[in-house]
Amino acid sequence: MNQQAIKIDGMSCASCVGRVERVLAAVPGVDKVSVNLATEMARVESAEPVDFAVLAQAIDKAGYQASLPPPEPGSAPTPVSSSAAGTGTGAGAGAAAAAQAGRAAAAPLLAPTGGAAVALSALFSLPLIVPMLLELAGVHWMLDGRLQWLLATPVQFWLGARFYRAGWLAAKARSGNMDLLVALGTSAAYGLSVYQLLMAGAMPHLYFEASAVVITLVLLGKWLEARAKRQTAQAIRALQTLRPESARVRRGGEDVDVAIHEVKVGDIIVARPGERIAADGVVTEGASHVDEALITGESLPVARHAGERVTGGAINGEGLLLVRVTAVGAESTLSRIIRLVEDAQAAKAPVQHLVDRVSAIFVPVVLVLALLTFAGWWMAGGDVERAIINAVAVLVIACPCALGLATPAAIMAGTGVAARYGILIKDAEALELAHRITTVAFDKTGTLTEGQPSLAALVPAPGVADARLLQLAAAVQRGSEHALARAVQQAAAVAADGIAAPSSPAAGPLLASDISALPGRGVSATVNGMRLLLGSTRLMQEQGIALQALSQRAAALEQSGHTISWLADAGNSQLLGLLAFGDRLKPQAQAAIAALHAMGIHTVLLTGDNQGSANAVGQQLGVRRIVANMLPADKAGTIAALKQDGGTIAMVGDGINDAPALAAADVGIAMSSGTDVAMHAAGVTLMRGDPALVAAAISISRRTYGKIRQNLFWAFIYNLIGIPLAAFGLLNPIVAGGAMALSSVSVISNALLLRRWKPENQS
Repeated sequence: MNQQAIKIDGMSCASCVGRVERVLAAVPGVDKVSVNLATEMARVESAEPVDFAVLAQAIDKAGYQASLPPPEPGSAPTPVSSSAAGTGTGAGAGAAAAAQAGRAAAAPLLAPTGGAAVALSALFSLPLIVPMLLELAGVHWMLDGRLQWLLATPVQFWLGARFYRAGWLAAKARSGNMDLLVALGTSAAYGLSVYQLLMAGAMPHLYFEASAVVITLVLLGKWLEARAKRQTAQAIRALQTLRPESARVRRGGEDVDVAIHEVKVGDIIVARPGERIAADGVVTEGASHVDEALITGESLPVARHAGERVTGGAINGEGLLLVRVTAVGAESTLSRIIRLVEDAQAAKAPVQHLVDRVSAIFVPVVLVLALLTFAGWWMAGGDVERAIINAVAVLVIACPCALGLATPAAIMAGTGVAARYGILIKDAEALELAHRITTVAFDKTGTLTEGQPSLAALVPAPGVADARLLQLAAAVQRGSEHALARAVQQAAAVAADGIAAPSSPAAGPLLASDISALPGRGVSATVNGMRLLLGSTRLMQEQGIALQALSQRAAALEQSGHTISWLADAGNSQLLGLLAFGDRLKPQAQAAIAALHAMGIHTVLLTGDNQGSANAVGQQLGVRRIVANMLPADKAGTIAALKQDGGTIAMVGDGINDAPALAAADVGIAMSSGTDVAMHAAGVTLMRGDPALVAAAISISRRTYGKIRQNLFWAFIYNLIGIPLAAFGLLNPIVAGGAMALSSVSVISNALLLRRWKPENQS
């Protein structure tokens, strides 16, 4: 599936979002479109690449401006060619630029934008509103009608031209938006005033101040809204600033500075004290402390030595590090983090679809209500002037902007602050679902435990020597990256607890062949002609291996919390011995489980380990339900059964064997210390292996969804109360305009309060 991101300028409300989505969805080849008002971005998905020029043309016809988002800092420059059009660059970008230039040429007297437009509009409008302010103080004074006209006209047709342009394009597309409502409402007030000035007596009742002040207030609201939206995107900008522009690479014995896009996998980069590490890699030489706060949320610098991984963008501490590059460009950790946050912020939460349906009919309904207001007041009292002003108030106070911003503004703020603390939320649906979580199921190894087991006991069967047992086990496990295999290899390499090294230099190590992994059970291999099995009790039972000789010893080790692996000669159905492994609990695990219980969330432990080891860990942590001896498919089946019992289920894991359960859960939560497969299957990724972040992820989801509900409530209630008040003549257009401007700003400001959130255990 191909994805294109398109920057869209000119959208003002939720109705604009719907129109852009419709025109893009109508482009041949486009399968799915999502447009976000807060980020002003469109995401287009298609089976085959769609020419950017075609997409830009569709957006341009709808009345908006399309452009390519800026390239990632440090990325290689893309050559412009005609063939690039199909990928959204080159000719496509040129077409969009040409269209934009044509629009600029068509407007010889461009109005200022942003704060300058607000300041100028206020300067023209202030003299118009002074008489109204003096009236409140008991001073009766009126500015000459011709001066009022001179002051109001540039506001209406120069500074307010944007509303006419956007409103006209919406009308041409048989649609409507906020700009159309403002243009119609202020034009009616302005036109009535001109008519009164030309036809009435010396001091007619004019409404130039209403039209000018409404435009000023709307411009002010849009300016404040734009500033607030920039603050909601602060998390992305903070991450982007971590990207170094250059790297110091050691080549031919010399250190040379190169542009970051010239760095290749395998290069050795030099990170001096105080510098940002230029790329992901493994330390080959040196030792230091590394500050990864903005990447993982870890508040303290972490020690890094030779053989350990470092992340591009982290700040090196006191030591010089040589780092062998393992990932560059879009594959780097930082780029993937930014991409995840951007995707989450661009996506729509399920609740937004209700808003989209309301927004699609909002403007037509408001236009009908304004006409009914005009007709009702005119027929009831015959006062055309009063009928027009009340209809204007209806048009001006109606605000689809707040509806369009309510959800995306909260999602942007929520996902941004979550990323700051090392919680990456892949999509808005995961964020919305997480607030409803009732049960959290945990994998054990690497999730609640350190995931670095050591060989705690070696128990050979009668007639088998300790050294022989360890030697055979090490041969079977040689080359495996499994945590238990690494523990066996480490024990085999060093004499420990009186066990001699498994082979002498003369004999050399035993070599295994025909190695085969048995998912969830263990491994099989041929060593010196013997077909060996190393794995779980379940594997031994399936192969008919008798375990009675060591069963009591195994039970005692399991009850003390150890994981048991059996070694057997499958060809002779002979038990050779058992290996017991110990793994420490993570320091934060107990507090993490307690925090979930305090939130009213049920906890479950799902593990492929034996029942005794699972019970020892689960009971120590206080987990409510413990299920052991699980294969990967069993974990997914248990998650499915939990879902059938009702509630929203989350699964927390870090390994390949957890991926089916992560995908089966309503919300999958992966530890980034685990595998890419697990992270791909999960909706939430925790950037450090701290189980306390699970409760934090649910907390920020609850807070974010709470803000979404608050925003939608105020956006709906504002219109439900404001429009009837205006229709019944209880609001004048100036108050209505101010209320409309305030509604959008208040929605974003409310969302920005999420930036104050921090995990409970964070100071």
